[in-house]
Amino acid sequence: MGAQLRVYKRRIKSITATKKITKAMEMISASRILKAQRQVAASSPYADELTRAVTAVATGSNTKHPLTTETENPTRAAVLLITSDRGLAGGYSANAIKAAERLTERLRSEGKEVDHYLVGRKALAYYGFRERPVAQSWTGFSDSPQYGNAKEVAAPLIESVQQETADGGVDELHIVFTEFVSMMTQTPVTRRLLPLSLDEVAAQEQAENTGKILPLYEFEPSAEGVLDALLPRYVESRVYNALLQAAASEHAARRRAMKSATDNAEDLIKSLTRLANAARQADITQEISEIVGGASALADASAGSD
Repeated sequence: MGAQLRVYKRRIKSITATKKITKAMEMISASRILKAQRQVAASSPYADELTRAVTAVATGSNTKHPLTTETENPTRAAVLLITSDRGLAGGYSANAIKAAERLTERLRSEGKEVDHYLVGRKALAYYGFRERPVAQSWTGFSDSPQYGNAKEVAAPLIESVQQETADGGVDELHIVFTEFVSMMTQTPVTRRLLPLSLDEVAAQEQAENTGKILPLYEFEPSAEGVLDALLPRYVESRVYNALLQAAASEHAARRRAMKSATDNAEDLIKSLTRLANAARQADITQEISEIVGGASALADASAGSD
């Protein structure tokens, strides 16, 4: 029994050390969520207003532009997938990857070739293990993205959209990321960034601005020039907002996963403590039995000698 008690004590000590780590990671993630939420709230209005401006330019002119004009027979698409650089976040990255896989299958079923652009080491490891081609990848900033990171990611995407498909360009640009809904809910979403779906944006505008006076725009020097200037800003703002949404979702998912791990560690420690107490009590009972047995044997031996 003494050996078994030592095993329980070693396991309790090991699990207690792990619990301290998971508790610390839970607290770190909880502190970072608030900052990520504020950044999401600050960037969303800018991205929404920029989308409204692009819609106004597109609806107010007949200019054909990659930002708003759909190709008649699209043959190539780009998919930007945003995951995390680190693990211990539950199914956060796996769910985003699954959403990207479903999108890729749908695009290929429509007869389109797909170029993959990846953010985060988890996505890069997934595609690398399966030896799948990757157009470009970025790592190192998934939990704390800056606008400079968004510009870096958006640059090759914009370049591929502006190129002809015969030269390696794409007709469509899609993005897959995890949308931060609440502290308990983070949802993987797929959205088409380019070309912009004017009907969907118009319907959303009508629903949000019922009874409001919509702004009027004047375009100088021309609508096409304005669209050329807005194209990189639009893509960068949308990528930046997606990176911030993904970062907030990553912290929330890691906090939830670490809290679950901490709770499980506490339950396991309680269970092992009960087993250790039972083992110690068994040792004590055995020792008492041996003492009583020894005393009885001595008493019997003494009575026999008399």
